[in-house]
This record gives sequence, C-alpha cells and structure tokens, in this order.
Amino acid sequence: MITDIRENAAIASLAASFSRSPRQLNGLQESDAELIRLNSGTILALTTDAIAEEIASGLYADPWLAGWMAVMVNFSDLAAVGAEPLGILIAETLPADISEGTTIALQKGIRDACIACESHVLGGDTNAGRMLHITGTAVGIITSGRPLTRVGIRPDDLIFSTGPLGEGNAFAAATLAAVKGLTAQYRPIARLRHGLAIRPRAGACMDTSDGVLATLDQLARLNNVGFLLVPDWASRLAPSATAAAVQMGIPPWVFLAGPHGEFELIFSASQEQAPAVRESLRPLSGECVLIARATATPGIAIPGLGLLAPEDLAAIRNLEMPSKNTTLPYIRAILDIGQAAQNRTTK
Repeated sequence: MITDIRENAAIASLAASFSRSPRQLNGLQESDAELIRLNSGTILALTTDAIAEEIASGLYADPWLAGWMAVMVNFSDLAAVGAEPLGILIAETLPADISEGTTIALQKGIRDACIACESHVLGGDTNAGRMLHITGTAVGIITSGRPLTRVGIRPDDLIFSTGPLGEGNAFAAATLAAVKGLTAQYRPIARLRHGLAIRPRAGACMDTSDGVLATLDQLARLNNVGFLLVPDWASRLAPSATAAAVQMGIPPWVFLAGPHGEFELIFSASQEQAPAVRESLRPLSGECVLIARATATPGIAIPGLGLLAPEDLAAIRNLEMPSKNTTLPYIRAILDIGQAAQNRTTK
C-alpha cells in the first residue's frame, strides 16, 4: 500500500539501485531522518530537504521566509526522530540578477531560524543558476536510548499533536488563492525539544510537513492501522485554518487534507504510556492535543464527514501540487473526493 502514493513509488524506484548501509537503522520511508549507528553507540541523524517548489510556485515569495523554511524543514525532521541538532549545511543557488536586498533577507531568515532552534550553520555551498534554490542538510545525534521512527503504532494507541493543525494549508490558501480579506501569519518552528521529551515513551512519530492527512495516511500504511479522529477534531485546528474555512466557504477538514504543513509532530502513545508522555511535554511551549485513536480499520474516519478509505487518501495525496492558478481547482478536487466518501458512508 505504501507505493500507492506516487511520491513513495518514485522514491522507491530511485532508491532501488542503491545499496543500504549496514549501519543504517531505518528502512526506506520508516523515519523522518536517516539513522546511522556509529561505533560508539551514538546514533547519527541525517536529513536533507530543498526549498524549490515553494519558491517556484510563489508560496515563499518572501526571501526571509524561504531562508527560515530551509532551516525549519530540516530541523523538523530531526525533531521527529528525537535527535539533538548539531547544525545544518546550506547550499544556495542564486540567480545572476538577484538583488542585494533579497540576498540579505535570505541570509537573515537562515540566521534567525538557527537562533530559534539554538543551532548553527556549519558550512555549505553557493552556485549560480536560473532560479533561486535552497537546500539544507541537517545533522543531529542521539547519544542514548532509541530513536523515534514512523513505526510502532497498534490499534487503540492514542494519537497526539504538539500543537494546532491546519495552519500551513491556511497560509497556502491565503498566499496562492489570494482570497480577498484572507491573510495568515506563518512562521513554524521545529519542535526539537518536544521530540527529545517524548522519545523515551512515544510509539511512532512524524512531522506534519506534508499536511495532517498525508502524515496520518503515511503512518497508517506503514503500521497497517487506521485512525478515528476525535469527535471535536475541529477544535484542534489553528485559528487561521478555521478563519480560512469560514472566509472561503469550505468545510474545515480541507485544511487537514492539503499538502502544506505546519511542522507539528504527530505521535502515538499506548493507553498506558499516554499520561507520562503528556506529562513530559507539560514544561514546554505548545500543546499535547489528543487528535485520534488508532483502529484496525483501514482509512481515516472523520466525524461529520465519514471514512476516507486508503484509495480516497491516495487520490488526495496524488493530486498535483497547487500553484497560484490551480489552488481553487485543487480544493474542488479534494471536496469531490470527500463528498464521494461521505455519500458512501451514509448509504
């Protein structure tokens, strides 16, 4: 089922010709960062991510935000495995006609994000090219205990989030659809301290970089489970997502379904471990919000909508990434999939 998702299938095809390191602890798609055991027993966590589509689509038109996100997308992957960051390498491809002001704003975004994460730029590379392109490679360590991975969820486990959901897709709607009167503040912070806190007791973990339903669906496929959202799931939405749903006249679940996230951590805990996990997060900023329960039934059940079966979720995740000209048709496609699921459920 994992390769029913176009991106997963592409990754599997690209990786098929590579040999796997005997030191690597995670399988393909099984964790947000790659996990390598060193001779000392320390686990090295490595991840790399590029900011390209977001710049090309106009989503990160602000160079400061592009720099900020180049850091946060990578450190968020470290957070999802419970690693302590050592730093990040940054590769920048800069157009020949880029202005000095744009370059300065870009570097400030990178700097400010590193300060927020209490980490550093370790080095990198610069190149000239036709379009602005930024790639980060973050490095972290786990000196004792096990890492968090995406595997380890069983039916009846509880599913939590470290904060409100849907803000990333509200920001994307505000930016790309340019709906009059709709604005969204967007400055996600990698939940590094949260990942460290939950690592001893949480079951599985993944960040919401690709949106909430994509995260839950990926976890469901890897663990052969389904999820039932809590009855008051809409109260778990960020205020910006609720406001965007009202302003655009669409059901709020759409802001769980889009492909742009808010970089919260979604993690599981057994019924027995849940109180201790929640207690471990109490001293930290953010929240520990119950959002769902794992079930033996495939798919994601959303009270008020119905059951989104694996094929529905694959159809949503396989939609082309929206741009300024395609955002509203993209939303309509999601609504059509949801309506079909709702009709099926009420028959």
